[in-house]
Amino acid sequence: MLITLDEAKEYLRIDGDEDNTLINTLIKVSEEYLKNATGRSFDDTNNLARLFCLILVVDWYENRGLTAGKVGDKIRPVINSMLAQLNYCYEGVEE
Repeated sequence: MLITLDEAKEYLRIDGDEDNTLINTLIKVSEEYLKNATGRSFDDTNNLARLFCLILVVDWYENRGLTAGKVGDKIRPVINSMLAQLNYCYEGVEE
């Protein structure tokens, strides 16, 4: 996992445990999204990949009633820029 439940909850500023299952699911889906978008696997040493997943988790958590699994309009440019960096910076890196 790129990020832990505790890291996501800290980033979200959530203290309770009632949404743990949802947040864990969002973490897994954010990592799948990153893998599908780049064709690469990243580990928890890649800070940009970690931040990418945190941003997606926050967006999806805060907008879960609107369009599940879609990137919000406000963060789409940030996500696209991060994906471009993750693709470019890791060209030629073997998995």
